[in-house]
Amino acid sequence: MSQTKESVRGLLAELHAERVATWRPEDLQVNIDQRKLLEDIADRDEFVKAGDVVAPFVLPEVDGGVVDLAKVLKRGPAVLIFFRFAGCPACNIALPYYQRNLYPALRDLGATLVAVSPQRGDRLVEIKRRHDLSFLVATDTDNALGRKFGILYSFDEPSRQAALKKGAHIGETTGTGTWELPMPAVIVIGTDRVVQFADVSPDWLVRTEADPVIEAVRHLAPVSAE
Repeated sequence: MSQTKESVRGLLAELHAERVATWRPEDLQVNIDQRKLLEDIADRDEFVKAGDVVAPFVLPEVDGGVVDLAKVLKRGPAVLIFFRFAGCPACNIALPYYQRNLYPALRDLGATLVAVSPQRGDRLVEIKRRHDLSFLVATDTDNALGRKFGILYSFDEPSRQAALKKGAHIGETTGTGTWELPMPAVIVIGTDRVVQFADVSPDWLVRTEADPVIEAVRHLAPVSAE
């Protein structure tokens, strides 16, 4: 009997189902309404897209090094996964999924996988340690790269009030001091700094499956000889 292939959207649907069963209806509705609003108002024309040229950047990595795009691309394509912050429940499902289903294939294709969040490195490191992630995890200081890619959003007022009731100003959690976070996104950058694949989801409970990312890289990258 064949085993059903793991799906990140299926895993996140289970998270939502658990919330439906356990959360207070009014809290659940705030969450649902915010995600729907983000889908409705998203300016998709501003999202990073295939064909865009990415300017060189350097991001601090949580283990103390840096992610220098120019150096990364000398080795092969780069794959960026934007996520919200270390304590985000959906991110704690998505990143381990990418560890299992995306990272091994990208490694074999000579591509570098980097997970990116605006959270300060001393806090962001928790998610890398918690799941023993093999890929790089880097801080997008002041959301600078996310802003260039057109993928930022701010909490709506009901979401802000709900967070404050729990004592959780997101800017204090991330260390940015603002209510801005990146929408989940996966971006494949070729060695010429041209974006070959970009998938942005305004709804943070919808994430990119591994297969289309692997296919995009496969069309770009020679298999590493190492």
